[in-house]
Amino acid sequence: MTKSTTALRSFGVLAVAGAAAAALAAPASAAVVPVNLDCQANAPIVGPQQANLTQGTDVTAPATVAPGAAFDIVVDPAPNTVPATVAGFKLKQVKNFALKLPVPANSTYVGSALSGGSGLGSGTPTIAVSGGVATLSFAGPIAGGAAFELPTITFHLKAGTSGTIQTKLAGTSYSDPGLTFTSVVNQIFDISAPTACFPNPSPVFTTTTIG
Repeated sequence: MTKSTTALRSFGVLAVAGAAAAALAAPASAAVVPVNLDCQANAPIVGPQQANLTQGTDVTAPATVAPGAAFDIVVDPAPNTVPATVAGFKLKQVKNFALKLPVPANSTYVGSALSGGSGLGSGTPTIAVSGGVATLSFAGPIAGGAAFELPTITFHLKAGTSGTIQTKLAGTSYSDPGLTFTSVVNQIFDISAPTACFPNPSPVFTTTTIG
């Protein structure tokens, strides 16, 4: 299969005063999709702070699938590194991650599996589906300056009767985020800033045609 690669080229995490995602048919067409995650941290004292968060991801899905057939979508995040400092402040750690992906329209969720991943702290990543949204969660923490890799998510789905099946991230606003986490910054003492991010604009990673 070829891959639809989300190339997200810079990693910005926020700080308190500055800155706060197996088919047997033919594969979907490959495309490089630039994505920006618009983030807002609710920082104490100084109030909301905006920043950008980026993460490379390969998403694989079949180009076509028969009506009612089983198929897989694979989301494979690339390795990344948490900055050691942001806006002149020491970034101590990031923790309490939740990444959301909607179950695509015109498909039925059957199950999912996690594999790989590294540098994610002491907890074990989990994935759960509720209200048509799959949420990848892990507690961390990941230290500032540390390398990490999110686990690969394999979604097992069943195609509907007709139409197209598109893979996207969840989230439309700070109040409806697709990614949440907490950034802990050290400025004499530790300060925690809960953060909400959404894709802006929100790209389509893959499109599968039923037929």
